[in-house]
This record gives sequence, C-alpha cells and structure tokens, in this order.
Amino acid sequence: MDKVVLAYSGGLDTSYCVKYLSKEKGLEVHAVIVDTGGFSNEELKTVEEKAYFLGAKSFTIIRAVEEYYDRCIRYLIYGNVTRNNTYPLSVSAERMFQALAVAKHAKEIGAKIVAHGSTGAGNDQVRFDLVFNTLGDDLTIITPIRDMKLSRQEEIEYLKKHGVNLSWEKAQYSINQGLWGTSVGGKETLTSNEALPESAYPSQLKKEGSETVTLTFEKGELQGVNGKQFAHPTFAIQHLQSLAAPYAIGRDTHVGDTIIGIKGRVGFEAAAPMIIIKAHHLLEKHVLTKWQQYWKEQLANWYGMLLHEGQYLDPVMRNIETFLEDTQSNVSGKVMVSLLPYRFELQGIESKYDLMNNAFGSYGEMNKNWSGEDVRGFTKILGNQSLIHQFVNKD
Repeated sequence: MDKVVLAYSGGLDTSYCVKYLSKEKGLEVHAVIVDTGGFSNEELKTVEEKAYFLGAKSFTIIRAVEEYYDRCIRYLIYGNVTRNNTYPLSVSAERMFQALAVAKHAKEIGAKIVAHGSTGAGNDQVRFDLVFNTLGDDLTIITPIRDMKLSRQEEIEYLKKHGVNLSWEKAQYSINQGLWGTSVGGKETLTSNEALPESAYPSQLKKEGSETVTLTFEKGELQGVNGKQFAHPTFAIQHLQSLAAPYAIGRDTHVGDTIIGIKGRVGFEAAAPMIIIKAHHLLEKHVLTKWQQYWKEQLANWYGMLLHEGQYLDPVMRNIETFLEDTQSNVSGKVMVSLLPYRFELQGIESKYDLMNNAFGSYGEMNKNWSGEDVRGFTKILGNQSLIHQFVNKD
C-alpha cells in the first residue's frame, strides 16, 4: 500500500480523512499531530487512541514548540508584529510550522502522498499546499473535504456507515489553542456586528484587583518573569500566560483580509503575547533611535503580512529576520506591567541602554547640550525649504 501522511488533529474533518483515505483510496495512513503548544498530554493520548480506532497505520506526535519559537515567534516579538494592529498571528504562524513538520515526516518515512483536512473556504488550505508544493519533492496532495465539498453531516453519515459512531456534536465555538494565542470562532464572528459572548472565551475572569509583574528582556527575548529566569523563552511565555489568563486579558476580535480574497472575522485571546509585544515595544521606544524604530515598523509589517499569507519560505523572510535580530542588541532591561481585569497597563522600564538620559536634558524642563542661539539657527535652517516654497507660491 502507498503511504500517505495526514496532518491530523482528531476533529471530524481529519477523522473522516483517516477512514476515507484507507477505505476508498486504499492508502496506508500515517497520522501526524504537530504540537505547537496547544495540547495537554491527556488530549494527545485521546487523539492517538482515536487515530488507531479509525484505522491509522501509525500515529506520531511531533513536539515543535521550541522550534516554533526559535524560527518564528521571536521575530514576531522583535518586530512587535500584529495583523491590522490587532491580532498577534496566533493561528497563521503555527500552521506554517505544522505544515513544515508534516512535510519533513513524509520525507523521513518515504511517503509520496500527503493529506490535510482543510475546507476550500479558509487560509489553511493555501498554507499547507504552499509548504507541500515547495518542500515536498513532487508530493501528491489529497484534500477530501475541500475536493468533495463535504458538509459536516455528510462526513458523519460516512463514518457511521463504516462503524464509527462517535459523538461529533459541533461545539458552539471552535477553539484553536497554541503557544502564541487562542482563536475563537462562532456564529457571531460570521457577522459584522455581533460580539462574542463572555462564555465563548476559554479563559474566564477569575481574579479581581491588580498585580504588577516585572518582565526581563535580554536582546529582545523574554528571559525572566518577576525575577525568575527560564531555560527557554517558551517557558517564560507559558508562565506569564498562567499569571495573566485569570484576569481575562488579551481578548479582541480581528477583522482581516484572507489569502483567498474575502474578509474574515475571528475572536481571540492572547494574554501573554499581547503583554509581551507591548512591553517589548515600550522597551524599544527607550533604547532604539527613531530611525531604527521607523524601519523596524516598515519591515515588520511586511514580515507579518507575508507570514500570514503562507510565504514563510520566501528568502526575503530570512533577510528581514536578519535585520530584526540585528536591532535587538540593546533591547535588554526590565518592563513593569500591571495586570487588571480585562486589561493591562505598562508602568515603565529600567535599562542601562535607556536613551532617555537626563545628562543631556529633560524634555520640557531643562536643556544641557545646546543654547538658545543653537536652536534659533537650527530652526531657521530646518524651515528654509518651507520658507522658499511659501515665497515662490505666495500668490
């Protein structure tokens, strides 16, 4: 039997794919789940049992959390990247690394066919296909749900017909959780005017009052929280998430342009990612020059857009990463953040690289590095071109 590697999640769509690929296509199904920070050990065990019950020949868990951070998330932090100034690219970033891991696994086991359970209506189909086409060495891609335009009910009836009578009741809200945030979709996000209810979010408000946390950055990476140092930034992110999630921080609704050209709307909660991005940005305001900040913003915006649209493998992404990393040599210090119900406040920073140095003056109070006569001359030259324009065009 020919081998097919299936990007598997354990949900209805990929469960249908296991049965369909083995029964109808006569393929040896090798199910792969890529953990980018969204599964507990208990959940992974349940998913594994289901895969074998459905007929998978093998089931593989690929732990990709640290690689996901090292090759992607740290650059999103360096660039303070949010999509449309709102969304921290929670799903779009991790899908690329799930696809990369599946393609690698197919090569390792000698499979010439890959499959995924994407529909024809979203971004993920493009992301998976782009990776498989680019790195797959002539891989054949099978997408049963997309190709046959299957409804949920058709999938359920097919599984029942083949002895799989599990509960496939559609959850009221679809949840996709990973290290860099959780997306939340429901009937409200299919409209332009309705907000997700409180109950839709996985993290409910459990804490009142406020507390202050101190984040320690070293060359742009979060290394410590409240004085505790971590072996890898992923552990610092997870620890901060555990502190901030009970305050229900980081909720919002993102409206964006999909790869396939339609507008999309999704809710999300990303307490740690949003705090880290904003805290990092505040630290940069103090330690970088205005032109460093300006060009970082331009290139980081492109980086986020290209990542969202599945272009992670384009070499320009490595070029931008090199620039972003080079800007972080002085982005070290502490940022104090107050956590409160549904929000957070940035209090201030401490850094030996702080350019807000009173040895040169205090804004609005005292100058120590120039005279009034210096300012008169500077202002006259600064406004010279505007003066000439007004003179020439005085009529």
